[in-house]
Order: sequence, then C-alpha cells, then structure tokens
Amino acid sequence: MTRPTAALIAVTGVIFALSGLFGALRAEPTGAPWSLLVHDRPMDDASPTHPLSYQPLDHAAQPWQLCILYPHLKDSYWLSVNHGMAEEARRLGVGFTLYEAGGYPNLARQIEQAEACVAAGADALIIGTVSYDGMTPALTRIARTMPVIAAVNDIAPEGISAKASVPWREMGAAAGLALARRHPKGSAPVSVAWFPGPEGAGWVRFVDEGFRAALAGSSARITTVRHGDTGREEQVLLIEDVLEAAPWPDYLVGSGPMAEAAVSILRARGRDDIGIVSDYMTHAVHRGILRGKILAAPSDFPVLQGRLAVEMAVRAIEGKLDIRHAGPAIVTVTPETIRSYDADATLAPADFAPVFSSEPD
Repeated sequence: MTRPTAALIAVTGVIFALSGLFGALRAEPTGAPWSLLVHDRPMDDASPTHPLSYQPLDHAAQPWQLCILYPHLKDSYWLSVNHGMAEEARRLGVGFTLYEAGGYPNLARQIEQAEACVAAGADALIIGTVSYDGMTPALTRIARTMPVIAAVNDIAPEGISAKASVPWREMGAAAGLALARRHPKGSAPVSVAWFPGPEGAGWVRFVDEGFRAALAGSSARITTVRHGDTGREEQVLLIEDVLEAAPWPDYLVGSGPMAEAAVSILRARGRDDIGIVSDYMTHAVHRGILRGKILAAPSDFPVLQGRLAVEMAVRAIEGKLDIRHAGPAIVTVTPETIRSYDADATLAPADFAPVFSSEPD
C-alpha cells in the first residue's frame, strides 16, 4: 500500500470545497445534461479532473441487451444504483439482466456470472466488481467480444471500455475530513474505531488510504480496526466486538450498514455520546443524519452513477463513446446540509424494489 501524502489531504480539501459547485446534480429522466467530473487520464482515479455538462444520448439505436453484475444487494446503496440503471435503460429503450454475487468473498461466483452474460449473447457487460483485479483475466477475455463498463467500484483497467465512478480515496477522505475538522491538530485527542469493509475488496484499500490521509493532520487516532463484509448482520457483530472491549472509542466510522447498525446499538446501550460517521450514503444513513444520530456521510450520487454506466454501455456498443471515465462530484452531507443536497440522485424511491431483468418498452 502506498503511504498517503500530505498533498493528498490538501488536494482532497480543495475538491470538497469545490464540490458545492456541483451540488445541483440532477438525474432527470429526460436526457437533460448531467454535471460530471471527467478524468483527464481514463482509468486513473488519481488523474486530474475537469467539470463537464454531459449530454446523454436521447435514445439507443437498437433495443440492445445489457448484462449487469453487482457485488451484492445487501444494502440500499446498490439498490439506488439499480434504480438509476433501470430508469436509464427504460429511457434509452434497452433491456438488461442483472446478477448479484451475494457478497465480496464470492469472486468465483461473479466470474461464473460474467461467463453467463457471454453465453446469453449480451451486447455489453456492466460490472460492479467484487475484487480490484480478481476479475481481470475473465474480463480481458470477455472484452474481445463486447464492451465492458465498470460501475462504482474501482477495478484494474485491463479490458475496461469505460468507467462510471468516483475515486474511493476521496470518499474515505471525506469521512476523515469530517472528523479532522471537528478535532484539528493540537486539540484533545479522540479515538476512532474504523470499519473499512471486507479485506480484498478493491474499494476498501482506497477508502482506507483516503481516510487515514485525511486524519493525519488531526487529533483523531485510529485505535481499532475491524474488517468484514458490508451486510448488516456482519457489521453488528463487528460493532459488538469492539464495544465488548475497553475503553470504548469516541467514534465509530465505516460503511453505510455499519453506521445504520451503530445507531440502534448505541441507543440500546445508552451511549449517544459516541459519534458515528459513514463513508457512503444509504437510506438509513440519510435518516440518521436527518435526525442528528449520524454526523456526516459523503454522497457519490449512486443513482446518477447507475444512469451513467448504462448510458456509457450504449455509447460503447454504438461506437459513440467519447468520455471513458467520469462521475459526479462528491458532496459531504451533514445535519446542516442534508436538506439542500440532491437526494434524488442519491437514493432510490422508498418503494423501489430491485429490478433483475427488463425488456425495452
């Protein structure tokens, strides 16, 4: 792992200061422009970005069939991605079939699902990967027959035609900066229990780097680390394990399901004095921030990312792919800002159910 630098902290601070300029992101179903950040070097999350008013296609040239792979549907984050993809597929007039691997440990299952997409004759593959490079041999082979679009999770560049995502280092940095601003260097030290996610998942290494870099200039110190899959049940066990030890940390920081579970666990233990920060947004995290139970969470606008991945896939099939790597600007949401950020580009409707297959209208 590369040691985070002070430059990363400074650059990240500028990024988040500027992110308010992009707070009016809208994932409208009409083909209206989307406000995105485009990477100057595709497939390189560390490359500079520039803002773009991105005009999506009006309609697909044919009713293409997409195949979509998710790591899981254990939390509402991926449900929100699914909502964006389903809406964009409907708008463009394409169909899709969705498979979910059931969790980040299931690399072999996701490889089998990718092969099933080929066997079914899909026109393009969209993948939210369970592993940064574990899919590379399969995807490199599949890319010879169809475009492969990466969605949300970071992935090795081999075989990838385009990428709809945000840098997960910056998501981790956003969570870290939320604490660093509360506890600047020289103030009284505070302890943090850190729940970065499942070991081996591509995004976890990057979110961990960003989080640690952002904390480096503060009085907050990571005193406990617990890795585990992002299902709520697993996160409950990890939190309980931390709280069985002494002394208790001042903060619990980690994934959306961790933050969701922490609210109820701390309430049951009568410990509302322990702060909670999430490193991404879900429906329950949104409610927790609204009620003052969760201090902060960055939004990477997963609904919009889902739309962008589908739109990029159609462009790739039709030979119209000009932008190969883009995503929304990250916005950190707090109780003070939660009513002003674009929740529609972040969260699926409350009554939305997963869509596993869709045929063109």
